[in-house]
Amino acid sequence: METTDKVIKALKDSGKPMRAGEIADASGIDKKEVEKAIKQLVKVDKVHSPIRCFYDIKK
Repeated sequence: METTDKVIKALKDSGKPMRAGEIADASGIDKKEVEKAIKQLVKVDKVHSPIRCFYDIKK
Protein backbone atom coordinates (compact mmCIF):
# COMPACT_ATOMS: atom_id res chain seq x y z
CA MET A 1 0.00 0.00 0.00
CA GLU A 2 1.33 3.41 -0.98
CA THR A 3 1.83 6.22 1.52
CA THR A 4 -0.99 8.25 -0.05
CA ASP A 5 -3.34 5.27 0.29
CA LYS A 6 -2.41 4.89 3.97
CA VAL A 7 -3.05 8.61 4.56
CA ILE A 8 -6.49 8.37 2.93
CA LYS A 9 -7.31 5.23 4.95
CA ALA A 10 -6.31 6.95 8.22
CA LEU A 11 -8.54 9.94 7.39
CA LYS A 12 -11.48 7.70 6.43
CA ASP A 13 -11.11 5.63 9.61
CA SER A 14 -11.03 8.72 11.83
CA GLY A 15 -14.07 10.36 10.23
CA LYS A 16 -12.83 13.83 11.21
CA PRO A 17 -10.11 16.28 10.14
CA MET A 18 -6.65 15.38 11.47
CA ARG A 19 -3.23 17.00 11.81
CA ALA A 20 -0.26 15.50 9.96
CA GLY A 21 1.15 14.17 13.26
CA GLU A 22 -2.12 12.42 14.09
CA ILE A 23 -2.22 10.85 10.62
CA ALA A 24 1.39 9.69 11.11
CA ASP A 25 0.49 8.07 14.44
CA ALA A 26 -2.64 6.42 13.04
CA SER A 27 -0.93 5.07 9.92
CA GLY A 28 2.49 4.22 11.35
CA ILE A 29 4.27 6.39 8.76
CA ASP A 30 6.94 9.00 9.46
CA LYS A 31 5.47 12.52 9.75
CA LYS A 32 7.71 13.87 6.96
CA GLU A 33 6.40 11.19 4.59
CA VAL A 34 2.82 12.00 5.62
CA GLU A 35 3.40 15.68 4.84
CA LYS A 36 4.73 14.80 1.37
CA ALA A 37 1.72 12.55 0.72
CA ILE A 38 -0.69 15.28 1.86
CA LYS A 39 0.89 17.75 -0.59
CA GLN A 40 0.41 15.23 -3.42
CA LEU A 41 -3.21 14.55 -2.41
CA VAL A 42 -4.03 18.27 -2.20
CA LYS A 43 -2.62 18.76 -5.73
CA VAL A 44 -4.90 16.05 -7.16
CA ASP A 45 -7.86 17.43 -5.16
CA LYS A 46 -8.46 14.35 -2.95
CA VAL A 47 -7.66 16.07 0.36
CA HIS A 48 -8.35 19.60 1.60
CA SER A 49 -7.70 21.68 4.69
CA PRO A 50 -10.99 22.74 6.30
CA ILE A 51 -9.13 24.32 9.25
CA ARG A 52 -5.54 25.53 9.29
CA CYS A 53 -3.12 22.61 9.87
CA PHE A 54 -5.93 20.01 9.69
CA TYR A 55 -6.65 17.79 6.69
CA ASP A 56 -9.71 15.87 5.57
CA ILE A 57 -10.89 13.88 2.57
CA LYS A 58 -12.60 16.01 -0.05
CA LYS A 59 -16.25 14.99 -0.40
